[in-house]
Amino acid sequence: MNKPETNHKGGDALAECYQSVRRYSLAITAQLSVEDCQLQAMPDVSPCKWHLAHTTWFFETFLLSIHCKNYQVFDPQFKVLFNSYYNGIGAQFKRSNRGSLSRPSLKDVLTYRAYVDKAVLQLLSTHNDDVIEQIITLGLNHEQQHQELMLMDIKYNFSVNPTFPKYKAIDIPISNNNNLIKPANFIDFDQAIVNIGTSDQTQFAYDNEQPKHQVLIHSFRFANRLVTNGEYLAFINAGGYNNPQYWLSDGWAHSKNQGLSKPLYWHYIDGKWFEFTHYGLQPLNFNAPVCHVSYFEATAYANFVDARLPTEFEWEYVAKAHNVIKPSQNQLMPGQCEGDEKITQLTDACWQWTNSAYLPYPGFKPIEGVAGEYNGKFMNNQMVLRGGCVFTPKNHLRTTYRNFYYPHQAWMCSGIRLARDKV
Repeated sequence: MNKPETNHKGGDALAECYQSVRRYSLAITAQLSVEDCQLQAMPDVSPCKWHLAHTTWFFETFLLSIHCKNYQVFDPQFKVLFNSYYNGIGAQFKRSNRGSLSRPSLKDVLTYRAYVDKAVLQLLSTHNDDVIEQIITLGLNHEQQHQELMLMDIKYNFSVNPTFPKYKAIDIPISNNNNLIKPANFIDFDQAIVNIGTSDQTQFAYDNEQPKHQVLIHSFRFANRLVTNGEYLAFINAGGYNNPQYWLSDGWAHSKNQGLSKPLYWHYIDGKWFEFTHYGLQPLNFNAPVCHVSYFEATAYANFVDARLPTEFEWEYVAKAHNVIKPSQNQLMPGQCEGDEKITQLTDACWQWTNSAYLPYPGFKPIEGVAGEYNGKFMNNQMVLRGGCVFTPKNHLRTTYRNFYYPHQAWMCSGIRLARDKV
């Protein structure tokens, strides 16, 4: 899948990129039933049908309705139904009730996509300038975010079914090698003043990654790999969920209120541990990275092993120093952690919680216009995650990418990278 990675593409190249990204969204849902596409098992996730419609609404609202002369919207009611959070556009249908929208049908949504795609491609064949290219580039990156979300949401929506349905038949060998790998190796990094973020206008980046600025980083140690399921199981077996000394106050309260005792998709059945995956229920792989843990769980585990989470600036410093942007080989399941000493799993396994609050960089300026609501207004009460995961489209990765979620959330593909102060 191609990524709209630079400005000043020709119309044909941008049209090819557009079609490639849009096709992949349909490929994700191709094996789902109409009923599957309607599911919304909790307020934080959305039905696949809504994702397909919302990403189309984005192009209709921000591109066609403004820059395409005589364009007729497909259905005026979609302005409310598929507006996510853009208050500058108008009212939105309540997020937690998206699964109640049986109409428009999935067939209608697919017709909507085809209608908008035809208009976008026609616009590109007759007119293309920097403004149009920037909107399309933002829209395609936005859709790639939703492709990742669709796979996360499908997993959660299927997980509440006690029959543990499979999204996909197993097409890869799933390792049963549970001989525990050696402990993580901590790599030393010296104190430095480093550049964080980007100001490169030739490569796409969201406004929250900008501008490039300098940060003082004190000497620290960075784990060469992610925390494994087996290591996290040791935390559980040691009573980690029942010992308040490891937990932040809000984390302890949330854990007790929700009755947490294990990661989101783990199941203990007949004396054995299993994990729900897109391939259905599978034996827990002790050497795979622990995934779908909240920030609260990640910090508790870090305290348990006398470590901490890295800051987002430490994470980016390491990623740039090692120049490692590696897509996942399997877009549904992270591979096993490696036992060697090199730094691995920066972008190809799980998003990694950092100890940094989601805040604007010095000199941050939102995108001009209504699209400026995209990132800036969420800069409160959330924590930054860095890297990428098995659900991230392979050409959507970069070292400056800042993801963000609330500290109690775990349905997204979130894992644990450890750091320590260098003394």
